[in-house]
Amino acid sequence: MTTVDVRRAAPPVTARRSPAGPVLAALWAGAAAVVALWWADTGSVVGSAGWLTGAGRIAGLLCGYACAVLVGLMARVPLLERRIGSDRVARWHAMAGRYTVCLLVAHIVLILAGYAAQDRASLWHEAVTVVLDYPDMLKATAGTVILFAVGITSARAVRRRTSHEFWYYVHLLTYAAVFLAFFHQLTLGNEFNGKPVATAAWYALYLGVAALVLWFRILAPVRLNRRHRLRVDSVHLEAPGVYSVVVRGRHLDELGARPGQFFRWRFLGEGLRWTSTPYSLSAPPRPDLMRITVKALGDHSAAVALLRPGTRVWAEGPYGSLTADRATSHHSLLIAAGVGVTPLRALFETLPGEVTLLYRARRAEDLALGAELEAIARWRGAQVLYALNGPRGERPDITAQSLRATFPGLAGHDVYICGPHGFAQDVYEALRAAGVPDRRIHHESFEL
Repeated sequence: MTTVDVRRAAPPVTARRSPAGPVLAALWAGAAAVVALWWADTGSVVGSAGWLTGAGRIAGLLCGYACAVLVGLMARVPLLERRIGSDRVARWHAMAGRYTVCLLVAHIVLILAGYAAQDRASLWHEAVTVVLDYPDMLKATAGTVILFAVGITSARAVRRRTSHEFWYYVHLLTYAAVFLAFFHQLTLGNEFNGKPVATAAWYALYLGVAALVLWFRILAPVRLNRRHRLRVDSVHLEAPGVYSVVVRGRHLDELGARPGQFFRWRFLGEGLRWTSTPYSLSAPPRPDLMRITVKALGDHSAAVALLRPGTRVWAEGPYGSLTADRATSHHSLLIAAGVGVTPLRALFETLPGEVTLLYRARRAEDLALGAELEAIARWRGAQVLYALNGPRGERPDITAQSLRATFPGLAGHDVYICGPHGFAQDVYEALRAAGVPDRRIHHESFEL
């Protein structure tokens, strides 16, 4: 698996229209329908109490809708993950989470203020009354506390200071929070009381989202792993702190994995079985083998180097849209930094047309998979360029000017980027300044 299969044919160039626009339109249409529920159920609004309560009801309805969207975006639906891109779906999920928390706060504050004004009571007295006396409100309160906890741990400043495992398991509590908060929406929502059509639609929304989660997060992975029986075949050192893991399985061609895509891997070895981590394929998949290449950046990735042959592997995927399907021309430039070369190495072998790879690293010793890249370049008649630090550690400039000078006709290239978030963002801005249109710049970033 560490050698280049020169018999592999490059796929033809195809371009697919992203469904992002229609999906966003459908989400906004759903929000409008939710507001229409309030409009149809509301007559005249009188006084400050009426306005506060009405605004609280709208915020609550939109919050309930946002909860369903939030969970739906966690379902890893292949249409979204593969065609829109996992990074964009992740950003939508993060944005939906922020909207959900804001709407939740607005709902609580406005409803309690409206009820307090109506009853001529203090805000605290009204809050205690609502929580303790209203049906299903104790469960809703517990769900609210959980959602706030998820929101706090998802804040970038907090997430940087906590382990991925802690964040992941707290994040899973979102399902419990949504379940606990669901019932008070129907028992207390005027929009649903005595309205079977609206109630049925709300049930359909939540049950539909639950079905997506059940199928794509639970049943599909179980089927995949029972069918393909993945195990670690071997582990190889590629560069200092960088290791390739070859995974063997049955009928892997049935997975439909493409160069540039990734799986979420769970290695059922000591200290690793409780963490699922995304790693890209670092070589085109074969019917019996797949390979990933991992850099030791934390406890989990460092432990990957200690995996023993025969260790069972639990995988979910394939995900991602950084594939040849994005290509729009026969000229491609791949720009990688560090271990970000892994998905681009697979694309370097299989992308059609004229392909050039620009590989950024600190030192020559840090060039992972370098021998393979050189072999692919010789076979394809392609070119590999390296951007290494100077003898005194000075970093090479990757600017619009240097890119235009190095790659004539750059604006007509498809450009694939993979590397640390800051590097990818800088290169993206440099490419735009160099005249490359957005539709030809392809990258996936998971920095939320």
